[in-house]
Amino acid sequence: MQSVAKGRSNLRVLPALFVLTLAAATIMAYRPAWNGGFLWDDDAYITNNELLTAPNGLRRIWLSFDSPSQYFPLTYTSFRIERALWGLNPSGYHWTNIFLHVANALLVWRLLARLKLPGAWLAAAIFALHPVQVESVAWITERKNVLMGFFFLLTLLAWIAFTDESTRRPWRFYALAVILYALALSAKTTACTLPAALLLILWLQKKPIGKRRLIQILPFLILGFSMGLVAVWWERYHQGTHGPLFALSPLERTLVASHAVWFYLGKLLWPSNLIFIYPKWTIAATRALDYTWLLAGVALCFVIYLARRYLGRGVEVAAVFFVATLSPVLGFIMLYTFRYTFVADHYQYLACIAPIALFSAGTANLAGVFTRARPFILSAAACAAAVLWALTWRQSAMYGDIEALWRTTLAKNPNCWMAHNNLGIVLFQKGEIDEAVSHYRATLNLQPDFWDADYNLGTALLKKGEIDEAIAYCTRAVTIAPNDPDAQVALGNSLAQKEQVDDAIAHYKKALAIRPDYFIAHYALGHIFLEKGEIDAAVFHSRAAVSIQPQNADAHTNLAVAFDEKGQIAEAIKQYEQALEISPQSVAAENNLAWLLATNPDASIRHRDRALELATRANQLSGGGNATVLRTLAAAYANAGQFSRAVEVGQLALSLTDWESPLAKALQQEIAGYQAGLPYREDVKQ
Repeated sequence: MQSVAKGRSNLRVLPALFVLTLAAATIMAYRPAWNGGFLWDDDAYITNNELLTAPNGLRRIWLSFDSPSQYFPLTYTSFRIERALWGLNPSGYHWTNIFLHVANALLVWRLLARLKLPGAWLAAAIFALHPVQVESVAWITERKNVLMGFFFLLTLLAWIAFTDESTRRPWRFYALAVILYALALSAKTTACTLPAALLLILWLQKKPIGKRRLIQILPFLILGFSMGLVAVWWERYHQGTHGPLFALSPLERTLVASHAVWFYLGKLLWPSNLIFIYPKWTIAATRALDYTWLLAGVALCFVIYLARRYLGRGVEVAAVFFVATLSPVLGFIMLYTFRYTFVADHYQYLACIAPIALFSAGTANLAGVFTRARPFILSAAACAAAVLWALTWRQSAMYGDIEALWRTTLAKNPNCWMAHNNLGIVLFQKGEIDEAVSHYRATLNLQPDFWDADYNLGTALLKKGEIDEAIAYCTRAVTIAPNDPDAQVALGNSLAQKEQVDDAIAHYKKALAIRPDYFIAHYALGHIFLEKGEIDAAVFHSRAAVSIQPQNADAHTNLAVAFDEKGQIAEAIKQYEQALEISPQSVAAENNLAWLLATNPDASIRHRDRALELATRANQLSGGGNATVLRTLAAAYANAGQFSRAVEVGQLALSLTDWESPLAKALQQEIAGYQAGLPYREDVKQ
């Protein structure tokens, strides 16, 4: 009896030990990505996605077309919850992806074990540790993949329980499967292939597929087909998958698909040279060599058919599951990403389960047949898992930093115009303008009609002060894509620098006609109307900017200046204080508020200590060499009765200015007043 109890205890301990070991190994394999930053598309999905913070955001996520990509309401809901929990700290989002992937690996183990497939533990380990999965796990945007996978696999487990004759009250599991499938589809619509998996499970288990079973699968089919149509419509009319870039004939799409299937198998068998963006193939129906992959696929299907009597149904099931699960991304349906590549590692996140399971079952069967060689076979499997672990560690390091991601991509795919453009954006944000310009020019050499690079280059040239060339590139971008609001704003910015104010306003307004809630356009109009002296228009657009991005300190500062110019001082102070609450180190807000509190003619508004505190801190933050801030500090000293300090600071500010400038002339008059013991007071605004 004791030996039986001990045996049962071991049966419980071993699975628990496997779960802990696999979870720990997977988490450690992704160590380089734990604290990685936000990457490409993470801005659209998270950092700049107002649906995550707007009061009506949850309703819009589920019931509107406001999504920045596809209709993935559950994915965006998860991001909204996380945005409330840890804000814009990317580590939290990374950890969620990693935990979901660990859960998916364990679900793969459980699923294959329920199907009584040998080697389920090895399949789960390979699924968890294979480097082709890194893109789905380490890239926050691909939450949709790991989240969809979680509910997809749970749906399959619920279906197995429903179809198991020993299950009590099986219809509970059927209802659960339908609910889980709806959740999978709302995470990512590529889950629409699941009905094929339900049929394959029945066929693998040699259960009859009659009218009753087909009726049971019908709700899944209707759900999947409906969401698939939504995805196709969304890609075409919201993502813009039409035009010459996507005009492939049915035969060419078949050639792309056949090549892609072999590509994904190849990366599974030999995961070397994995790239974030792979080179885009050139496919031509008139070129005989392009039919190689299709003919090889037909030949493989014939071999599988002939071998079924010897190998059973497993190989056929694996092949059909692999191709069926990949089918939405093989090229039969045009995707926006096909602009720059036909394949991506994350496309086979779930599809890879089939060949992995087939390999693992074969390995386990070999170990069972050749008992003497079993230690060697199992050791080889463990070594393979260790190699995959190391490759995943190395691959995930690429996803820790956005600049590293694009530089690594270009090292492996130097003609990737998208990587050149996006690296240019990263470098521009870092202030490395010359290198950014070179990458934008490389983008246009590789993709001449890519208007994003035109206005990005125009923006970079504007930063360098090369205004005329900036206008030329931004004009070209607007000509190519007149309905792109970013291009309109970029041209507006360039024209504003050229002091062609009315033309700039016209382009900002065109941007708003295209996208009424475009923050940058409202912000720019608020600023430019201030300069024109059209204060009511400035207040209107500055208010709009604040309503769109209420956590933007600069927008509050801009609105405060507009209120100040309008003479609404209390409102101006309120906006400055809100700006400082959001960004305590905002030099502009501190300086402007200090000036107002030190120089306003109304004694009830002036605040000696607060003005001096703000001006002193603004001067420290600006490095002590900003003439405008020093002017404010001098006024604050004078307002506090410290006239000698006011004169000293005012003269320092004067030494930093052009003696012929309006600022210098104002400082000279103010210093003279300080020397006479008179604080400066602004004229009352009318």
